[in-house]
Amino acid sequence: MKLTWFGGTTIRIHIGGAILVVDPDGAPAGIDSAELVSGADQVIGGFGAGLASVDGASWKPRKVPRLLDEGEELPAVEVWSLAAGAVLVDAIGEASLLLVSSNVPALGRWAETAVVVLFGTGEHMASLGQVLLSDSAPRLLALAGDEPAMDIAIPALRDALDGTGLVALEAGLALEV
Repeated sequence: MKLTWFGGTTIRIHIGGAILVVDPDGAPAGIDSAELVSGADQVIGGFGAGLASVDGASWKPRKVPRLLDEGEELPAVEVWSLAAGAVLVDAIGEASLLLVSSNVPALGRWAETAVVVLFGTGEHMASLGQVLLSDSAPRLLALAGDEPAMDIAIPALRDALDGTGLVALEAGLALEV
């Protein structure tokens, strides 16, 4: 999985052999929208507002198929809305990816192995992270915000991580997970 955050809630994701672009219309000035979505297999506008909904508490990731059952093509990457401002990406063979810009929805045990990206101001990401970490400890927590936001969010979350990795995304730079 490779994550490239551009600013706001705009992110390009390489996962499971597919390229997804989330919220391209929210990209900051100076980002060429045509270039951003170029080659994308799926473009998700409005931070997942038009996606089918799924219950995060009862959802489970798909299992890796047996070698005998595999086809010649990679299984499709599936994307759902867990709630307003929460997008779930499932690709076989990859960690589940949860993108959160508003509220942390109820999550099941799958969240313990997930990669979670939080978007917003420092106070907002700190609040989202504290809610998330009080319920479950994901594999990795990635923060998508500017440097002043990191100065607020990282100290607020540092002591609650309990084994969860923490990384700050920098606009325009890719992170390989």
